[in-house]
Amino acid sequence: MALQHEPTTPYHSAQDALRVLETVVRHGTGVTGTELARHTGIGRERLTGLLRMLRREGYVEQVTDGAYVAGEALARLGSAESRARALRENLQRALDRLRDSVGAAVYVSRYVDGEIRIDQFAAGPATPVVNEWVDFRYSAHATAIGKSLLGQLDHNGRRDHLSRHKMARLTSRTITSDKVLLSRLESQPPTVPHLDLQEYAVGTVCAAVPITAGSSVGCLALSLPVRHAHRLRQAADALNRNAAPVLLSLAI
Repeated sequence: MALQHEPTTPYHSAQDALRVLETVVRHGTGVTGTELARHTGIGRERLTGLLRMLRREGYVEQVTDGAYVAGEALARLGSAESRARALRENLQRALDRLRDSVGAAVYVSRYVDGEIRIDQFAAGPATPVVNEWVDFRYSAHATAIGKSLLGQLDHNGRRDHLSRHKMARLTSRTITSDKVLLSRLESQPPTVPHLDLQEYAVGTVCAAVPITAGSSVGCLALSLPVRHAHRLRQAADALNRNAAPVLLSLAI
């Protein structure tokens, strides 16, 4: 199964942030912004934004002389036995902030061994999670998550998935023709969010954007009650713009 990855802006931001972290770790006693710019080759304006994000996420701290050192979130990853838990906690904090900044429930999903898997999500009283009334594994054709993940597979990978999962009609808006779905996936630009406009569940709209972490197929998604549908595209753009911390926590 070939993958159709096209690195996104958040991906490049996460890669640059990793370079900054590697430099900070190498200079255990602290490294200044000027030194970071010289060692990483990243421009000062861009570096300032990356350092602001890394401080907010707890990956670096600024000490009294202005130098940068490894932060608590990075230190927690040092112990092998606690690494998995620390990675999960770092990702959850990034998702919680993303939920608050876009004003919607957010989800991280991956395509693993031919199936859709929701890894983690962040929701709350004002940002309710989608009611999974039909297993997400069997409803890729109707969900923004499913369409985003399928969109990253090659044609044979998509056909294989659809041959194993019947395209059931879940609402009056659900696409049930594999030809129609495959045509739409084929023509969708990789930088444009996939949408679910009450195709999975009446009363809910969703959007999903691809995330590139290694060779895996993944996506970042959000859901909104249909009364907030007018905010969907704006929220999807914000989701894409602010995805770097989530990508970073997946890439570390």
